[in-house]
This record gives sequence, structure tokens and C-alpha cells, in this order.
Amino acid sequence: MASHSYKMFMCFSRKFKITEAQPPLDVVEAFSVCTDKATYMNATQLRRFLLEFQGEDPAVMTDIAAARVLDLILQRRRHLSKFTKQALTLDDFFFFLFCNDLNSPILNQVHHDMTAPLQHYYIYTGHNSYLTGNQLSSDCSDVPIIKVLQRGVRVIELDIWPNSAKNDINVLHGRTLTTPVPLIKCLKSIRDHAFAASPYPLIITLEDHLTPGLQAKVAKMLTDIFGEMLYTPDSDHLEEFPSPEELKYRIIISTKPPKEYLEAKVVKSNKEDTSAGSSGDETQPNDMADDSDEDQDIDTKSGQLAAPEYKRLIAIRAGKPKDGLRVALRSGLQKVRRLSLSEVALERAASNYGVDVVRFTQRNFLRIYPKGSRIRSSNYKPSIAWLHGAQMVAFNMQGYGKSLWGMHGMFRSNGGCGYVKKPDFLMKKGSDGEVFNPEEVKKTLKVRVYMGDGWRLDFKKTHFDTFSPPDFYVKFRLIGAPKDYVKKKTKVIEDDWVPVWDQEFEFPLTVPELALLQIEVREYDMSEKDDFGGQSCLPVSELKSGIRSVQLFDKKGEKLPSARLLIKFQFA
Repeated sequence: MASHSYKMFMCFSRKFKITEAQPPLDVVEAFSVCTDKATYMNATQLRRFLLEFQGEDPAVMTDIAAARVLDLILQRRRHLSKFTKQALTLDDFFFFLFCNDLNSPILNQVHHDMTAPLQHYYIYTGHNSYLTGNQLSSDCSDVPIIKVLQRGVRVIELDIWPNSAKNDINVLHGRTLTTPVPLIKCLKSIRDHAFAASPYPLIITLEDHLTPGLQAKVAKMLTDIFGEMLYTPDSDHLEEFPSPEELKYRIIISTKPPKEYLEAKVVKSNKEDTSAGSSGDETQPNDMADDSDEDQDIDTKSGQLAAPEYKRLIAIRAGKPKDGLRVALRSGLQKVRRLSLSEVALERAASNYGVDVVRFTQRNFLRIYPKGSRIRSSNYKPSIAWLHGAQMVAFNMQGYGKSLWGMHGMFRSNGGCGYVKKPDFLMKKGSDGEVFNPEEVKKTLKVRVYMGDGWRLDFKKTHFDTFSPPDFYVKFRLIGAPKDYVKKKTKVIEDDWVPVWDQEFEFPLTVPELALLQIEVREYDMSEKDDFGGQSCLPVSELKSGIRSVQLFDKKGEKLPSARLLIKFQFA
């Protein structure tokens, strides 16, 4: 009994033991080399470290820039001592390396060429952007729209339907139990928050289930609410789309032109009169069209004319492949348009005629959306879509999970502006029309994870273990091209709020341009499922070499205030 009491006492006392983070040996050695074994590091020596060890651009990291970084570090450290010299101690230097905003692993500003046509970019895209939860019974609201705009999402999807009185327009997920929200409320919120996180164009994709009269009402709403922000093309069919730079602070409408809606409805009606079913997988409507645009609720028998005002506002024209997907991918490539496929249809197309998909996306927009069975608003793996050039990989942003972490990670690229330039190999064709085929390893990413800190500030002491400090380990996933998919994990460090792993891993890459490094911290639990301790996803193409601070995020992609890792990145 006494022994048991003693163990319990030891467990309780361990819980409150906090070890202060100490700089790894590599940090100590870097400080020593750059200061010639002196006690303090001045601005010139800091610049030497940033150039030689961190690989910073000498043209950017000038003497003045290095002095500015040093000043920022000292401003945050002055309260710890009365030392007034313009130089860093080893502890100050270590503090700097662990500061994510001063020592981020990726660039935090726009640096891609933003002057190419819009279809040359991956675009941060939402699916059913108005839903607060699941696809069947959650509320429809402008709140999730505002949230994703503040995150930097650049494509918003709205399903528009007549209200019960048939005299106004609601946004809702049709033929479900979702509660509607007025379209005008969503549009006003979009106007007020469209450019909160990015100045680059915002695209609104409309799933239209309206009569021509209500389409005319939508046209007036769009014009009145957005005014000069609304981009309207000079031509019915653009041969080339303007660039993100040219379209800054503009709002773009994408949907099917009304005439196509009417024709599609008539064709569908005629087919149903003469035959049932379809001739093959290529023409299944649920895979080919936007989520529900094959079921347009427009009365074609009344002879109503399409609203010309509405049609004029459609800058990116959408359509579905009336003669099968392969024909649609190969025809009409001289006019910019948008095609939508479900994740299932894309997988089939990529397997059967992936080259045609890539060629199509070199001039046209391809939007991929989740299959209908994802009623809990889960998501799919986006890599296949990106590898085939699809610009709009539409995700349910209100959920969470590894796929969504990857999506957020991808669009941390290019300063988080919501537009990522597609790799050159996806925009080129060989002499015989061939497109890229990744086979050989281009480079190897080396990742050395030193340590982590900050959980003690973000979580209660009993969050992970009731009677002892947590047992942390780190999982790495390299996702991208099929050949690049790799999993690694560190050893478990027991009973420590400041775990030190000091382990290195290598990741060979065939398509580094589209690779993502997903990092997840877990807390080992022998009897139950391991606890979540934070995650981050980094675009490999944007990674800066050297010893970097990696900010961790929660399951929903929100920053944890303090939890972070110290990791060294190198390319070989």
C-alpha cells in the first residue's frame, strides 16, 4: 500500500515538472561558427548565419535587413535583462529560431508570376460554401462564407433556388432538409469580405435552379450589390482569360448560360421519352455535371425567354459534356469554359485518358467536387486533380481531416493569396502532343526534427495524461504524386512537455512542385487512441532551407497559439 501511495505521489509530482527548452547542438554550433566563438552575435554575424545556414537571398537579406531582424528580436527580449548592447546571446538566438513570424519555413508574400491567364493557376475553392455542417440537415448561412473568405478562399459556390412564394431567391442545398438563407444576404456578405485576405479575383460559381424571371432578379442583385467590382467580359466566348493581376479586386460569375440550361432540359426530356438509362459511365449525369445542374427547375414548356441581363454577367461559362467526357475534353479548346466532374469521374478520366484531361486544363477550367455520398462534409485526396491541372478542386471547408489539412497547406503557397501558379510541365506539350510523365527522382528532401515546445501553454496539464507529462511523437506524410507518397515517424519521448527527438528523415521526390509535407504531433497512449497534439502542412516547393520554426494548428486548421516544432530542411 505504501509503495502504491509512493508511485501515485511520484505521478502527481511529475505532472508539474516543466523542463525549459534548451538549444539543440546544431544551434549552439551555428552560433559559435558565426560569432567566431564569441558570447554575443551582432547584426553582421546574424546576416552571416541567415545567408550561410538559412540560405536567404543576399539581395533581400542586406545589412540593413539583418539589423532590422536583430532589433525585432531584442524588442521582444528586453524584459528579460538589463543588457542594452545591440547583440544577441545564445538564448536570444535560440528564441529567434523558434519565432514562426521571424523564422518561417515558407515565404509569407506573393512571389509567383501573377500575369498569366487565370486558368494557369490552382485556385482555393470551396464546395457548398454556405453550409454550416453536414450536407443534409445543417443550416445554410453567410457565416461560413465569411470565414472562408477570411482564410483566403477564392471560389465560393452558391446553390440558388426559388423561395416558397416563387418571388425571390434562396441559397440552400436542394432537396435536403437544410434551412435556406436569402441570396441577397450572402451576396452582401461576399461584397463586404471578398478581399479581406487577398486582393486577387473572387469567383462565384452558381448552381442555378431558377426561372428566367428570377434569373433577371439575380442579375439586378449582382449588379446593384457588386457594382464596378463585377467583371463582365467584352465577348461571349473568351479565347484567353485575363490574369489574376489584371483582375485584382474583381468578382467573377461562373455558371451555365440560360440558353444551355433550357436546351439541356429539353434534350433530357426528349431522351426520357424515347429511352431509359445511359450508354456508359462517360455519360452518367451525376458524375459529369455540377452537383445538381442536371436537374434544372426551369419551365421550358412555357416558352419563356432567357434573361439577357443574367447571361451577360457570366464570365466563365460552365457546361456538361453532352456527347461524353472524352469528346468534351478534346473539342472546343479554342474557347475558355468550365467543366465540372465529381471526384469519382475524375479518377476514371485520369486512369483512362489523363493526357486529354491535362490538355483540356491548359486552356480551360476544370472543377472537381466531392461525391454525393460525403453527407458528413468529408473530403477527398486532391493530388490526382492537381496532377492533371484541375484549377478548382472544391472542398467542404467546414469540416476537418487530413485531406483538408493538405488543401490548407497547398494554399499557404504564394503568400496565402489563394492563387498558386501551376508548374510549367503542366502547361507544356511535347512535339507529339505528349504531356509530362513523372518517373525519376528530381531531388530529395531531408527533414531533421529537433524538438517541440509550447503545448504547456496551449493545453491544460491534465489534457494528455492525468498523472504525468505527455509522451509525444511526430508523424510525417509526404503526399503528392503516387510515387512520392511516404510515411515516417519519430520515436516516442516519454514524460516531457519539451520533447527532443533529434531525428532525420529523407523523402525522395519525383514531382516536388506538387508535394506537400504533412506533419502531425501525437501523444502516445498505450490503452486508448493516441491523442492529437497539433498539425501543419507545408508546400515542399515553398520550403526554405535551414533551421525553421513550424507553427502547429488544431484539427480545424486554426493556429495553436504556442505549440511549434524546430525543424531543419535541406534539399539534396
